[in-house]
Amino acid sequence: MKEGTEAVRNAGRPTEPPTDPFAAVPLPSHPVRPGAAAGSRDPRRPAAERPGPASNGAPNGAPSAPTGGPRLPPGVSPDIFGPSGEPAGFGRTAGPAAGGTGLPQAASPPQPWRMAAPPPEQPIPPRPPQGGPGDPSPAGPPGREERAPRGRSRRLLLVTVLLLVLAALAYAVPAVAMSGKILPGTRVRGVDIGGLTATEAADRLRERLAERAGEPMVLTAFGKRHELDPEKAGLELDVVATIDQAPSDFPTPAEVWRALTGTTELDPRHSVDSERLDAAVSALAEDIDREVVEGAVRFKGVEPVTVKPRDGRELEKAAAAAAIQKAYLGPAGPVELPVTVIKPKVTAAVVAKTAASAGKALSGPITLRAGARQAVLPVEAVAAHLSFEPGDSGGMRPVFDARKAVAAVEKDLVDQAQAPREPTFRIVGGKPELVPGRKGRGVDDKKLAAAVAELVSEGGSRTIPVSLTTVRPRTSEAELRKLGIKEKISEFTTPFECCPPRVTNIRTIAKLLDGHLVKPGETFSLNGVVGERDTARGFVEAPMIAGGRLVPSVGGGISQFVTTMYNAVFFGGLQDVQHMAHEFYISRYPAGRESTVSWPAPDFRWKNDSPYGVLVKTSTTSTSVTVAFWSTKRYEIESISSERYNVTPFERKTDSGPDCIPMVGQQGFTIDVTRVFKKDGKEVKRETEKTVYKPETDLKCVASTEAPTEGD
Repeated sequence: MKEGTEAVRNAGRPTEPPTDPFAAVPLPSHPVRPGAAAGSRDPRRPAAERPGPASNGAPNGAPSAPTGGPRLPPGVSPDIFGPSGEPAGFGRTAGPAAGGTGLPQAASPPQPWRMAAPPPEQPIPPRPPQGGPGDPSPAGPPGREERAPRGRSRRLLLVTVLLLVLAALAYAVPAVAMSGKILPGTRVRGVDIGGLTATEAADRLRERLAERAGEPMVLTAFGKRHELDPEKAGLELDVVATIDQAPSDFPTPAEVWRALTGTTELDPRHSVDSERLDAAVSALAEDIDREVVEGAVRFKGVEPVTVKPRDGRELEKAAAAAAIQKAYLGPAGPVELPVTVIKPKVTAAVVAKTAASAGKALSGPITLRAGARQAVLPVEAVAAHLSFEPGDSGGMRPVFDARKAVAAVEKDLVDQAQAPREPTFRIVGGKPELVPGRKGRGVDDKKLAAAVAELVSEGGSRTIPVSLTTVRPRTSEAELRKLGIKEKISEFTTPFECCPPRVTNIRTIAKLLDGHLVKPGETFSLNGVVGERDTARGFVEAPMIAGGRLVPSVGGGISQFVTTMYNAVFFGGLQDVQHMAHEFYISRYPAGRESTVSWPAPDFRWKNDSPYGVLVKTSTTSTSVTVAFWSTKRYEIESISSERYNVTPFERKTDSGPDCIPMVGQQGFTIDVTRVFKKDGKEVKRETEKTVYKPETDLKCVASTEAPTEGD
């Protein structure tokens, strides 16, 4: 027990008797040779330590164990030790049993003995760590249960490596075959380019898609079909960019899988010339766009005329260009172009309602008063400068052009010594020379316009006081110098017999229009500029044509001045806007190149479609009137007249009425007149005008005692 106690003390255990039943078993001081009996003597041991033959090493007085058997503690069965008959572990070195049966080289790790928990006041002492300094027993060999998992791990590793090798081969073999070419299953709009080199694929796409790339594109806008030539629009198939979408380097595993199991559809790429595409879209816009028409009420004479509102539309050019590019080389079918609808400000119902009440504005003339001076705007003058335009609240408001309306009567309201003077030109030595203008007193046209609009809307007195204010000339001298008025571009003269009343009217209107300036882009209206012909400005009664007869009228005869101006427009190369030939031919005018006029209609209008100003200069003699235009010459004009055709005979009649004016019979006919425009002797364009003349009745005025006749 001394050795056991010492061993326990050295292991750090308490000195109390151990609870482990094997802790009391004495251990040999050195290993027992295999096959030796437990009681045999070891010659290497000292003689004093050798047990006697009778005791077999047992203590004095203790019964001896059977010869050759293991020494066991009392009450311990040998079965507990297994076949070796000797306990192993628990800090002992295993040795051979006395019976000659060898023990394993190393015992299994010791298992703790289940014990009852110690009392709370006595903590459980810690067990010494196994394999520590106090446990010289080496670890035993592993059992079968430890070797089995290692075998399964090796087989699993072998299978995994084999699978990886197979997977690598499954990827590498097709990847090597596909490398440097477009992956199989790659298509562009149905054209298969898989397995081809980039050069081969480019040749195939050019061959198969060339025709399709040049086909006209079908576009639609508001149900109307349009066609677009891709080449003219700057669109072209980009073969290189299309092929660049397909990888042709060493493929990834995902690309190999996709190539072996499916298809890849590539969209064709294209190049675009932005300037050409924008030009093509702008050309489409010219066909698609439509100006919005705002509803309005104007007057023809004194009768209200409606302008029906109409939706406008506008092609969204940037979005249209993007839609065209996206659809090019895409699926077949028309491309709907984006168009914005522009709604008018007022409805047709509002316009109709306004027109029904517009006549109230013309219930009578408007009298303008400036101090002791006054002037009258006739109903016709009010109607000529009055209109109804869309308002801000969905209704319509009256608009009065007071500036033009008072132009003919302003001199009656303002002392001419104080009136402003417009800058103009005078002809000196065959050259235009600038005459400066000046400020002066004039009608405040803004206040007058507001007053007339209020009168039309709300009614009230038709006498309006006008305000005079300092006004500038309508045209500045600097502006006049930039108008390019430097040479005579046309001139025309018509003759007349001296001194009948009609000549007075010709001279009066010629004087009113001498020095008149028509700016670039401006439209000249004779009725708008001169207004109604009246005696206050020097017009007199003279014959004019009405209903195929000559009738007396204030201002009669000014059609000769209009015809003279029309020919100045014709040979000046300016735009004819509105002219009307006489009902029958008058021999003093060139056939097919003449015009009539009346108040308030028909009017005579022409447009200065040049970038230069046009100065009107007039002059008269006792037998002629001349109209000359000064500007910058653009064209040489040639007039070509056809032969007269569709000749119709005239009738002879007599009339005994007090207002009868005799007429000389003339045949009716049709004639074509062509205006040829030339520059530097080369024809630029030509315009042809057809004129149809009715026959002029040969009318003889007779005394009332003679019966009138209706012809021969």
